[in-house]
Amino acid sequence: MARGENVFRRKDGRYEARYIKGRRADGKPVYGFCYGRTYEEAKGKADRAREEIASAKRPDHSQGPDVAFFCDSWLSVNSTRLKPSSAAKYRMDMENHIKPYFEGKLPCEIRPEEIEGFTRMLLTGKGLSPKTVRGILTLLRAVLSYMRKQSGENLPEREIAYPKESRKNARVLDKKEEAMLAMLLAQEMDSYKFGVYLALRTGMRIGEVCALRWRDISFESAAISVCQTVLRLPQKQTDSETFRKDGFRTALVVGPPKSESSLRVIPLMPDIAALCERFRPEDPEAFLLTGTARCMDPRKLQRRLKRYLEECGIPEAHFHTLRHTFATRCVEAGFDVKTLSDILGHSNIGITMNLYVHPDLDLKRENMSRLKPMISL
Repeated sequence: MARGENVFRRKDGRYEARYIKGRRADGKPVYGFCYGRTYEEAKGKADRAREEIASAKRPDHSQGPDVAFFCDSWLSVNSTRLKPSSAAKYRMDMENHIKPYFEGKLPCEIRPEEIEGFTRMLLTGKGLSPKTVRGILTLLRAVLSYMRKQSGENLPEREIAYPKESRKNARVLDKKEEAMLAMLLAQEMDSYKFGVYLALRTGMRIGEVCALRWRDISFESAAISVCQTVLRLPQKQTDSETFRKDGFRTALVVGPPKSESSLRVIPLMPDIAALCERFRPEDPEAFLLTGTARCMDPRKLQRRLKRYLEECGIPEAHFHTLRHTFATRCVEAGFDVKTLSDILGHSNIGITMNLYVHPDLDLKRENMSRLKPMISL
């Protein structure tokens, strides 16, 4: 039976503590084992074994800084140009993946086979998606390039093989599912249902919905201005705090949206305008969904949506499904792609085309029928 810290009670009454003492070429861990008559004895032995391994891996800094140093340096140098959300993501990827794997390595010690093993470890050992792994490898490539420039050594450029992504079709509510959800939202509508309905009818992202203030709604010009988003970002803990095991806690941050193209104006439809009038408070600085100076936590809205979908019997859907559904209905209604791209806040129409503009078989057949036959049969 496990008691945490990878310590188990064996059938013979002794305690067994497991620790990672190395990794194979494919990135999979190799474990060591310590035993004791008590939990504390086994755990103490494993802790000492880990410390001995860490001490052996610590580089001789007289030879120069290691990979961890260059990770921190790269992040510091680029901090002014990075959005807080991007900087937080890069920091987490470094702390959780890059630094542990290349711990103690000097720039000259990074071999191509190690990068290949790192990729395999992320894909098979940690079970990360190809898209996530591509992002981590892109960050690693930037750090390696920075190391080549800053180390003063004549280091060769390391090639990185990125895993292929299998393209998945976006989950879209069919018209029956959409109608059922809309009917449920209309019953005794509150601020949570209002937020979900707003996303379904405007295609806004969950963070953008939670960050809306009443000042962003113009009843005169009948429009919604999307200018902020709510993110939950990791914050490094202090020594006096106890949070997650990885040393980070999270906090809600209201900041600029995903990209400059996400700054946009969406026309206010009559049903949304009527709902806004119903929930409109006196303070224009209040957040739309709470009516107070504090924004709604996106996780609360996600949990409410999950409950609504379960009540409707709608499977395999999440908050971004509402955005996909809105975009698909716009395409079906004949929106031109440029207008839809602007409403969704995409950086270019190519993203909109690839995600949503897919002709079905009937449309293909209709277009093929316009070709004149070349021979008479």
